[in-house]
Amino acid sequence: MLAPLLRSDLQGELLAEIFLHPDEDRTLSDLARLLDASLTTVHTEVGRLSAAGLITERRVGRARLVAANTRHPLAPSLTELLTLTYGPEAVLPQLVRGIGGVDEALLYGSWAARRLGVPGPFPSDVDLLLVGDLSRRRAARLQAEATAALRMDVNVAVLSLDEWNTPTTGFSRTVREGPTVALELA
Repeated sequence: MLAPLLRSDLQGELLAEIFLHPDEDRTLSDLARLLDASLTTVHTEVGRLSAAGLITERRVGRARLVAANTRHPLAPSLTELLTLTYGPEAVLPQLVRGIGGVDEALLYGSWAARRLGVPGPFPSDVDLLLVGDLSRRRAARLQAEATAALRMDVNVAVLSLDEWNTPTTGFSRTVREGPTVALELA
């Protein structure tokens, strides 16, 4: 786990989706789909967070909408913790979607390894691979935005779809063989 202070990775992912997008209301169904979790599990976790006052809830028809309670005394510290731990998976997809030309985006290196449970020291940076047809300029702009948003260095590498599918370089083979976390771009 990236944040062993939390009860589970699902709790970390849920908190990150809510606190790292504080201006968005989310339905429980949307959160369950996004996190690939059962609606019952999300309902239980949301109930705990609501009882603690960390999130706000409102109903629109039958939909139960939740959002971060940014006025809670723990909100700034919790947001910082979530940014450094679960932030890459919660923040980067939105940034990547905004640049176009990306067929796939994957996290690799130490952050991906820790996320997948490989023991080791806390990562000091985030490695992001963009697969597709995009300019180095757009990748550099994304790198600057991502570094600012996550408050840690984000290293962006770009590979063509052909090179990713049929690796010919040591870099692409090494990334393919190591731990990776795919970002949800749809």
